[in-house]
Amino acid sequence: MPEDKNKFINEAGKYGLILAAAAIFYFLLNAFLGKIENGGFLMSLLGIVLWAAKFSLCIWLMFRFLRAFAAGHDYDRSGTFRFGMVVSLCSSLVYAGFYLLYVSVLDPGFFSGVFDSIAQVYSSLLTSEEMDRLLNMESSMPTTSFFVNFIWCSLVGIIISAVAAGKICGSDDPFANDNR
Repeated sequence: MPEDKNKFINEAGKYGLILAAAAIFYFLLNAFLGKIENGGFLMSLLGIVLWAAKFSLCIWLMFRFLRAFAAGHDYDRSGTFRFGMVVSLCSSLVYAGFYLLYVSVLDPGFFSGVFDSIAQVYSSLLTSEEMDRLLNMESSMPTTSFFVNFIWCSLVGIIISAVAAGKICGSDDPFANDNR
């Protein structure tokens, strides 16, 4: 039994790394494109297209990974869902960790431009005390963004896992206990 559990975790970790690599590649490409000035509408449109491509690729990969897992093992819907959930959590942790590394070490001024823009837009609407509080938020953004990315990616992955497990293993009742 422990050997099966280790295979389960190792396979989920491997697939989680692949999903995280796709998300990291998108993030780095988007960060690079964000450095290009005077992009305007075309750069915004390209960003939307890239996001849609990344999201579609991640959904396709998750379905593919769960289909391969369910075919290679004797798992029902709930076991396949659990596998997808572990894949999602591994992927989310790696991606959120990379994001934290990027905004903390590789590009520590990542949030500076955002907060400078916010300060320019809202400087006439906020008091100096409110503006100081807003600008003090910048120092906590790397940590906050780690947790936001981890929670967001995990939730999306868990939802996709639930849908995929139902489509792959089939059952009309998502809460049925289909133990074989």
